[in-house]
Amino acid sequence: AKKFIFASTGGAIYGEQEYFPADEAHPVNPLSPYGTAKLAVEKYLFYYRAVHGLENVSLRYANIYGPRQNPHGEAGVVAIFSSRMLSGGEPLINGDGRQTRDYTYVSDVVKANMLALSYHESGTFNVGTGIETDVNELFRRIRQLSGSSAGERHGPAKKGEQLRSVLDNSRIRKVLGWKPAVDIQTGLQKTVEFFKNRLTR
Repeated sequence: AKKFIFASTGGAIYGEQEYFPADEAHPVNPLSPYGTAKLAVEKYLFYYRAVHGLENVSLRYANIYGPRQNPHGEAGVVAIFSSRMLSGGEPLINGDGRQTRDYTYVSDVVKANMLALSYHESGTFNVGTGIETDVNELFRRIRQLSGSSAGERHGPAKKGEQLRSVLDNSRIRKVLGWKPAVDIQTGLQKTVEFFKNRLTR
């Protein structure tokens, strides 16, 4: 192998942010085994470059969403909400729903990976929009797009869940020439349409 591109995490690796949006120099204090594992791999990549000369790029993704995302399990709140509302169900919002995330559309993330392939150095880059959206707003947007009448139900907050997460994308803009092209309303519309078409097949 001559190069390694790592799908890291930009939310979980920083933990509770000390400033907003978080850039790549932000302290890394993950609050989950997931974030800790991603940080460990980044450290291994640092070692492999220093000792073996392996070029590597770590892309710290924000919350990726879009068509084909798995609506089952814990990951992918956009897919979960879309699938349940279109099926006539009522998704459950964890806690007060004021926790924010940086929702980034999948095609924009693909572009970041393609640019990383042609980057002939090693580095770490945030891949996000730099815009916060809370879960309540996300719920309401998807409800409107899906035509659902689901009530806004809240359950217990999850232990260890970050309250705010948003990424500074200045570095990847400057070095790789990347910028997000799909705004959240357009991305949610494309995602809801995908799940709607899948249900009608």
